[in-house]
Amino acid sequence: MTGLIEARFPASLEFLFDPAPYKVGYGGRGSGKSWGFARALLILAAQKPLRILCARETQKSIAESVHRLLSDQIALLGLGEFYEIQEAGIYGKNGSDFTFAGIRQQNITSIKSYEGVDICWVEEAQIVTKRSWEVLIPTIRKPGAEIWVSFNPDLETDDTYQRFVVNPPKGAVVRAINFSDNPWFSDGLREKMLHLKATDNNAYRNIWLGECRTLVEGAIYHDELIRAREENRICGVPFDGAALVETWWDLGILDPTAIWFVQRVGREIHLIDYYENSGQPITHYFGVLAKKDYPYSVHRLPHDAEAREKGTGKSLADLFRANGLPISIGKRLGVDERINAGKSMFPRCWFDQNKCKEGIRMLSNYRQQINKTLDEFTANAVHDFASHGADAFGEGAIAEEARSVSKPVRFAAEFAR
Repeated sequence: MTGLIEARFPASLEFLFDPAPYKVGYGGRGSGKSWGFARALLILAAQKPLRILCARETQKSIAESVHRLLSDQIALLGLGEFYEIQEAGIYGKNGSDFTFAGIRQQNITSIKSYEGVDICWVEEAQIVTKRSWEVLIPTIRKPGAEIWVSFNPDLETDDTYQRFVVNPPKGAVVRAINFSDNPWFSDGLREKMLHLKATDNNAYRNIWLGECRTLVEGAIYHDELIRAREENRICGVPFDGAALVETWWDLGILDPTAIWFVQRVGREIHLIDYYENSGQPITHYFGVLAKKDYPYSVHRLPHDAEAREKGTGKSLADLFRANGLPISIGKRLGVDERINAGKSMFPRCWFDQNKCKEGIRMLSNYRQQINKTLDEFTANAVHDFASHGADAFGEGAIAEEARSVSKPVRFAAEFAR
């Protein structure tokens, strides 16, 4: 492209124009991170042909991507004649292109199509899971390729925060960016920021200063997790060779499958391991069970494990049985019943802080829906990336509740006269 592109940037985003394998911007609201990342990518792609992937954890439609943000910046930069904006992509006259994808929805075959990407921008990266990073990062391997990461931190235990802020990879440029770094921070946003600071300092520090919170806002197991940490029940919980292991499952086909590995030691419930993946056949999970080599007692499956596939006429439960795996099928119950059972069971639970790290993250992120009109939480749970680990936990809690119900005592007596 010839000619001069005039664009203003906060000094805090200058690092975007210097080569680095990872460029990470994190912080609170109003910092200008998202529009700055979008603007920088459009300018770089106008200067030379670049293949750019705009990724996020999940993307069910193009409306959930940064497509609209890039389109708006194209207009503001006066690049409407250079870029062709299509429904599913954006294309430059020099051969540059922007594509959009949800990482979680990719399998090994589809992710390989991104091997030639020059820059991958992961937006709203705070919710990207460990598994998704492990799928994406090895794919962006073209010489000189870069991964750009922008996010507002949520929990300190989130994999993105640990991966790029606490333990950044070699060569990464990591910048904390907040509203104070934005010369064009609006009066309207400032008024909202000051109001929150005056009314809820903890929320202000997370939302506007980008500080991590202990639990996600509206966390369903908020009190239970705080108490577990206070009582040091999130710690090292070793495998007990004298106890059998049972597993608690949430089964997914397009959604993730989550598995908790659990032992009972006296009255205590020891959650010693956790595994989650998606896009894998059920035989993959059988392999996981075998590799962990625990002495299993029973595998607790949700009620839909008995649903039969139209093509084969078999259910997932049938496949467990065919592989000699003992199972127990749960009842068809509502989400609220699983949550209540989980809350009742929580005081007896001990979590291994390392092997269950991802599972604890799911419980910490499992939250209530919010009524945006009334700006208040509802009684319903959000169905998102955290639901599957939480539902598997609830499946086990329902089973534990059934075990705890006292059975009627039978007796016989003789009365002497």
